Amino acid sequence: MVAKVEIYTWRTCPFCIQAKNLLNNKGVEFIEYSIDGDETARAKMAQRAHGRRSVPQIFINNNHIGGCDDIHALESQGKLNELLTSSNSV
Repeated sequence: MVAKVEIYTWRTCPFCIQAKNLLNNKGVEFIEYSIDGDETARAKMAQRAHGRRSVPQIFINNNHIGGCDDIHALESQGKLNELLTSSNSV
């Protein structure tokens, strides 16, 4: 079973684009929440992301992974594929 991946973004954010490119290059389907200027959506994201208000914020199986640097760090450590192929919690 594959993981549920969600990413909160702004359309023009370069870090959001980098994170989405990594997921796209791996063939990962994800749900994108574009929150450009939507403070209600940003507040919901921040609540899920333990107060973090920067974008992107990435969740795998409803667990907060972090932002662009965090997902790239998981990839370079060889841990991202395991998270993406699991339906379990982190």
